[in-house]
Amino acid sequence: MIYRKKYQEVDIHELGELPHAVRAKALMEMMPWIEDITGKTIVIKYGGAAMVEHELREAVVDDLIMLKLMGANPILVHGGGPAINEMMERMDIPVHWENGQRVTDEATMEVVKMTLVGKVNQELVSAINQHGAVAVGLNGADAKIIQAETLNPVLGRVGKVVKVDTRLLEDLLRADYIPVISTVGWGEDGSYNINADTVAGEIAAAIGAQKIVFMTDVDGLYENFEDKSTLILRMALQEAVEMAESGTLAKGMIPKINACVTALSAGVKKAHIINGKTVHSLVLEIFTDEGVGTLIMRTLEDDFDPEFVEAPVGNFAAKLESPIASFGSAAAFKAAREGE
Repeated sequence: MIYRKKYQEVDIHELGELPHAVRAKALMEMMPWIEDITGKTIVIKYGGAAMVEHELREAVVDDLIMLKLMGANPILVHGGGPAINEMMERMDIPVHWENGQRVTDEATMEVVKMTLVGKVNQELVSAINQHGAVAVGLNGADAKIIQAETLNPVLGRVGKVVKVDTRLLEDLLRADYIPVISTVGWGEDGSYNINADTVAGEIAAAIGAQKIVFMTDVDGLYENFEDKSTLILRMALQEAVEMAESGTLAKGMIPKINACVTALSAGVKKAHIINGKTVHSLVLEIFTDEGVGTLIMRTLEDDFDPEFVEAPVGNFAAKLESPIASFGSAAAFKAAREGE
């Protein structure tokens, strides 16, 4: 487990205020990380304030477009608990909870579908499509992408994933679309409301993603949330599991860690937990050496291992005779990491 260092913030209003050498170094720093994701799939679980606040949502949309331009294949998975609560209140439907989970009866399930599929999903798709016809809205019933069954009869229409059919998703990625998926599952007996973290982990595992990213309202995973100096830079999966089992994690983090287990155990290379309230946190985490959140890997030795994931790289990167990680400042950074 490695903790994140605290750096002094520098107030720069315009990029032009930085020396040319610093700007060039920042661009060169991106090279190994571009190679890391070009031609690969990244599953992004989108939630928290970044879904609600206009400026943050616009930044996430910009980050998604940048990922596409850099050769990645992002898949956006979203929930919408606050929007569901607001709609339930507006319709004067009482909300019942059981052990911290929403009880979803038939009336509530209709509100969930109406809110997640008809409102939240369409708003996200429309925001992305301001840049062009690039996003496609989906839910679990479309081509039976997310197949589910009852998680616990006490919780009603709350479901667990039994299968992810990736064929439609793969078709959309090949056609250069960004799938935007609401987490309403399809079942033989009707629709299911499924935890969005869980769905993201299952989709990442099924489609063979390179990364899974969880956007939250905190800076990452803390060993002790009350002590902000314990923000973790990167850690092994087993360390994260032990934290979850210790009972010290916030309840909202446990489904994320469980989703990390699902994804990484299936071969996904990296899982990231980042703060969506940090503008452009998605590209800062993916394209910079230090990132801004917590990185979880199966083991700490998995980083920079080109054989760990067999997903193909982009056409140009595949033609390079030496890995991008050996170029200039990227080589120095790799050597520094190996010396830690």
